[in-house]
Amino acid sequence: MKYDFFAYINRMKYIKRWALMRSTVEENVSEHTEQVSVIAHALAEIKNRYFGGKVDVLKVVLYSQYHETSEVITGDLPTPIKYFNKEINSAYKDIEKGACLKLLETLPTELLDGYKPYVLPDENSEEYKIMKSADKISAYIKCVEEVKSGNSEFVKAKETLYNSVMNIDREEVKYFMENIAPRYLCSLDELE
Repeated sequence: MKYDFFAYINRMKYIKRWALMRSTVEENVSEHTEQVSVIAHALAEIKNRYFGGKVDVLKVVLYSQYHETSEVITGDLPTPIKYFNKEINSAYKDIEKGACLKLLETLPTELLDGYKPYVLPDENSEEYKIMKSADKISAYIKCVEEVKSGNSEFVKAKETLYNSVMNIDREEVKYFMENIAPRYLCSLDELE
């Protein structure tokens, strides 16, 4: 038998993000996924250790690991298009779900239960909300890096994403943005 799921996931490195913007450093979906996983892990730990949370850290990280799975089929649809109106957004969500279902069919049946809950997560769970927060923070950090490199193309996106992140009503997000995010502005020599 041929099981293509993992070969598809491996192709995330070929999918470029920020397609409508000029980047000083291109970012692919694989790199983005790794950063979202690291940030989401931090948010989950912060939630549990500082704010009495009881979130499943492993679930948060696995949601993050597979949150862009559909893009190996759909590509990365730019945000202005994805959120142009409710009809496009709804149709695209259906396309993403269909892509995920198609990818899950490429797994051995015996492994399906180990992947399906993360490829098609519970969008009402605390773990999913933490992952979505991490996804937004990751996009903000990309903008910070681009602006720091002198790329004015990202100034407005940085402002918009900063406001969006700061409007997330989650203690762990506020903690991250106050204590961790500012360090992304530092050079290697400035990091302690």
